[in-house]
Amino acid sequence: MTLRPVLAALCALVAVAGFVAAPQTAHAQIEIDVNQGDVRPLPIAVPAFTGAGRGAEIAQVISANLDRSGLFAPIDPAAFPERGLDVNVQPRFDAWKTINAQALVNGNVVVEGDGRLRVDFRLWDVYSGQQLLGLQFTSTPENWRRVAHKISDAVYERLTGEKGYFDTRIVFVAESGPRDKRIKRLMIMDQDGANPSSLTDGSYIVMTPRFSSTSQEITYMALRPTGSSIYLFNIETARQETIGKFPGMVFAPRFSPDGGRVAFSVERGGNSDIWVMNLTSRAQTRLTTDPGIDTSPSFSPDGSRIVFNSDRGGSSQIYVMGSDGSGTRRISRGGGRYSTPVWSPRGDFIAFTKQTGGQFHIGVMRPDGSDERILTTSYLDEGPTWAPNGRVLMFFRETPGGAPRLWTVDITGRILRPAPYQGSGSDPAWSPLLN
Repeated sequence: MTLRPVLAALCALVAVAGFVAAPQTAHAQIEIDVNQGDVRPLPIAVPAFTGAGRGAEIAQVISANLDRSGLFAPIDPAAFPERGLDVNVQPRFDAWKTINAQALVNGNVVVEGDGRLRVDFRLWDVYSGQQLLGLQFTSTPENWRRVAHKISDAVYERLTGEKGYFDTRIVFVAESGPRDKRIKRLMIMDQDGANPSSLTDGSYIVMTPRFSSTSQEITYMALRPTGSSIYLFNIETARQETIGKFPGMVFAPRFSPDGGRVAFSVERGGNSDIWVMNLTSRAQTRLTTDPGIDTSPSFSPDGSRIVFNSDRGGSSQIYVMGSDGSGTRRISRGGGRYSTPVWSPRGDFIAFTKQTGGQFHIGVMRPDGSDERILTTSYLDEGPTWAPNGRVLMFFRETPGGAPRLWTVDITGRILRPAPYQGSGSDPAWSPLLN
């Protein structure tokens, strides 16, 4: 991490449905260069917000979010030289320097006459004594955790120059029971593991859930005694429907970036090909006709290309083709077997699972196959999914005889941590930032 002066700038207005954000003048003094290979976490202090309730919890959620990113080092509250900070009064910066706090976040919580929660916060550069950010969020009291996530995103963006990823959700497969009779339910939770809830009852096996670009729909595969189907699940209404019948096993569905299409694989007679369905007309188009096994399609952010894995060359490798099935070319060049490719929301990398030397790895490569980097190595790492800012990946890890657990790693491979959710889970999918 480096601290360096940058040009003065006004903080941006945060406009989010369900919230009201009001900006105040700010001058940038510090930032974290996330492109450096060795980033030292920035010491930051997040005292309990003052005012009417939830202040301590909001500060705890912000501190935990920033800590998990690996870019910030929240300071132990026991060391804080001031408490009960008024958002309208400058902190005593000399006192905060004695504990090496370089950034300070303080805030206030008010319950308004209509019952809504109003949260004001300030982000300070301790060493320059400048306010970097000042915002106000208003929402219903039950949304206090989302307010904390939005403040976390604002702090992250102000100090790194890149969008945050904290006001997001994860859908995944919760696994329970013995390995030969495993119950697999679809679950959804906040990115920090809070508010987990089941979307299916475990009476049938679910696999490969994926969010739409609006975060309001999920597509997933359901395996029942009668066969496999691809479902669309509306999170708001809990309504679900199949996208059609296919003469074979269907799996690995993925939305296009505009949410208008779903790409998936159809297995028939030992061969698997990639298809795409227009969700408005329900017209189906077969994109590959190779006798090899083609699967795990994932659209590029602009929807013009699809990455997938295929064993058409003798082993499972990564290929890219146009979204109409044209111009297929292999991009993976290393040894081993590649699977589950996923295009980054930024478009700059493709994440994948790689199996080589008796180990599993999560890695990334450029869309042309260059700059391959292995980020993790273990007995079993699989199923990467991107945070919406394209800086962090979630995947699942299994140990011999153990249950699968969710983990995160950044694109440098340096910040590798278990996800906050303590239960068993596999096949995660990260939502876009919520509106």
